[in-house]
Amino acid sequence: MSQPVGLTRRAALGLAAGALVLGLAGPAAAEVNFAGKTIEWIIPFSAGGGSDTWARFNAPLLSKYLPGNPVVVVVNEPGGGSTKGTNLFAARAEPDGLMILGTSGSTQFPYLLGDPRVRYEYKDWKIAMAGPTGGVVYTTPALGLKGPEDIGQLKGKDLVYASQGATSLDLVPLLGFRLMDLKVQHVFGFKGRGDGRLAFERGEVNIDYQTSSAYLKNVQPLVDAGQAVPLFSWGVLNEAGEIVRDPTFPDLPSFVEAYETLTGAAPSGPDYDAYFAFFTAGFPAQKMVFLPKDTPDEIVAAYQKAFEDMKSDPDYQANAEAVLGTYGQVTGPLAQALFEKGTTITPELRGNVAGMLAAEYGVKLGED
Repeated sequence: MSQPVGLTRRAALGLAAGALVLGLAGPAAAEVNFAGKTIEWIIPFSAGGGSDTWARFNAPLLSKYLPGNPVVVVVNEPGGGSTKGTNLFAARAEPDGLMILGTSGSTQFPYLLGDPRVRYEYKDWKIAMAGPTGGVVYTTPALGLKGPEDIGQLKGKDLVYASQGATSLDLVPLLGFRLMDLKVQHVFGFKGRGDGRLAFERGEVNIDYQTSSAYLKNVQPLVDAGQAVPLFSWGVLNEAGEIVRDPTFPDLPSFVEAYETLTGAAPSGPDYDAYFAFFTAGFPAQKMVFLPKDTPDEIVAAYQKAFEDMKSDPDYQANAEAVLGTYGQVTGPLAQALFEKGTTITPELRGNVAGMLAAEYGVKLGED
């Protein structure tokens, strides 16, 4: 497929329209009825982070548009770089539609790297929805930076970053900061990006990033209060597969622009290839919702239809951009394409990144 994998909300909605018509509204979906049921939405991260914010925005709308209007409860199961809650889903979920899983790049990365903590197989699951996202890197005004124009001042500064672990979504900033040749101490062991933000607020770390939804909700107030300074976004992919500015944050340079400001050249080479691969897995296909592999097609279709129908809801339309940014949530063939792209890696690249983590950070797969 030739669709862009880093989708703006408008582009994603347009591309998904055809998929919608192709079978999400058929009679099979109408046969499903969740009346009187409670659905557990497993989020393998702590409360307050981007994945939690995303799920809690969608949960009441999903309840409203699933047949029978079941109660949808978000259940946080953090730990193990998100492998704990994901393993729980893989072991306990029945093919009845009453337990769903929300994943993030932090869930994809251990899988892509062959982390021994992973006891789940993405190919065993059926995708209900995919949602691209972005992220913003920010720092403290105590370092003397006032905005993106001061990115060059990061060179040589002692930076401290609160990380969930080297095989979590924090692999993207690890690879990115390394590529930029920044002096960053990665403090591993935090349970979620929400915990990382709290460490930033306590003054324990001085550089952080949050996914777009968490940034808009929890960090923008810090920026407005003069307590945080945004530097750059990770960016999105355009149709040519190039990293460009994130339309949610049009005034912030992308990672590529920030790199060029720091180094005077465009990023290239094996280290950039590694960064690009995990950025792609972590953000264009960043949020996904899954059901167990044996779930009947009519239940999967009911979920897909609910995720599409909610887009016309006034509450969704009023609040989606504030929570999700300008990214779309897609279903059907487009979601499947993003799913496949975000869970595939070459053996050579897997070996290169795993070797670098062991040699430079003392990280063994399976350890936070």
